[in-house]
Amino acid sequence: MDGVQLQETENGKGALITVSGRLTVRFADQFSPKFRDLEARDGPLQVDISDADRIDTVGAWVLYRLRSVRQEAGKETEIVGASDDMEQLIQQIGDAKLDTRMRPEKRGGPLGLLERFGGHIVEGTLQLGAFLAFLGVTMMALGRTVLHPRRLRGAAIFRQAETVGVEALGIIGLMSFLVGIVIAQQGAVQLRQFGAEVFVINLVGRITFRELGVLMTAIMVAGRSGSAFAAQLGSMKLAEEIDAMRTIGMPPIEVLVLPRLLAAVLAMPLLAFYGSIMAIGGGTLVSWLQLGIPPATFISRLQEVVPITDVWVGLIKAPVFGLIIAVAGCFQGLQVEGNAEEVGRRTTAAVVQAIFLVIVLDAFFAVFFSMLGWL
Repeated sequence: MDGVQLQETENGKGALITVSGRLTVRFADQFSPKFRDLEARDGPLQVDISDADRIDTVGAWVLYRLRSVRQEAGKETEIVGASDDMEQLIQQIGDAKLDTRMRPEKRGGPLGLLERFGGHIVEGTLQLGAFLAFLGVTMMALGRTVLHPRRLRGAAIFRQAETVGVEALGIIGLMSFLVGIVIAQQGAVQLRQFGAEVFVINLVGRITFRELGVLMTAIMVAGRSGSAFAAQLGSMKLAEEIDAMRTIGMPPIEVLVLPRLLAAVLAMPLLAFYGSIMAIGGGTLVSWLQLGIPPATFISRLQEVVPITDVWVGLIKAPVFGLIIAVAGCFQGLQVEGNAEEVGRRTTAAVVQAIFLVIVLDAFFAVFFSMLGWL
């Protein structure tokens, strides 16, 4: 018999509902609304399920709910005709009924704040440990590739270098040019108070080559390429392409991570120097139009006031920043699990993590080069 039928008759104790058919999940949309209506009825009610062909957990739950809701309301309800198995299933459903919260209750007050703060500390520590472990595995894979150069995938490196470097020239050049304009303009406004507008050249030159050029370039690369690395590897992880690569003997670290890492390390110094030159161009333009300093004078003065160590400082930091950005992006991409929402979350985490580590490393570099006397 397909479906479920409910027949109502009267007996000496009140209404008698005879159930026939299958009380299973397949026909839940048929019998569940009918039992809902029975829950609201007044007077004694007797439900006979002796003619039911089959019952599963959904049917048992509907019967248990009918009886418990009516009994709580003080209405007499009886289920008859159940076999031992049916009665046992209904009883198990009742025993498993527990009050639960969809969301855990958050503790308020100072203790709740301390608990959440501690949770963030623990999560951050675990993430840092996993990141360092991934960095170690990547460095080991890089060492194996150096010992066996045939394992290096040159075509993949050049393709990633084109994506990270060549395709980023436009946005990095425009951004750096505008940053140079802003630095020169704001510097001129402040220095004019002391009649020292000429020192705008010192300001633009030193801050651009030493700090701002490489730092702004790293932030742009983190937002552009680091996020792309995380999204690409995360999508491959969801599609089980990475598991397939392992199955056929292709190490994902060597095939996917190393080309991106080497491309970022190679492209970052070039991008940083290019960004610094574009920022100098913006400063030169403002100095010419606003301060009346000709470009030839600007460049000549720049060579006098900017030591070569400033250029080397920026070029030394650039590949380290590129390595951190690539590792952060690939690490977050390979951590993706579950669904597409996780890809977006890990992509955001890759950008935040890369920018944070870049700024922290830049602070360490500042102290280190200061100790070396490269001021």
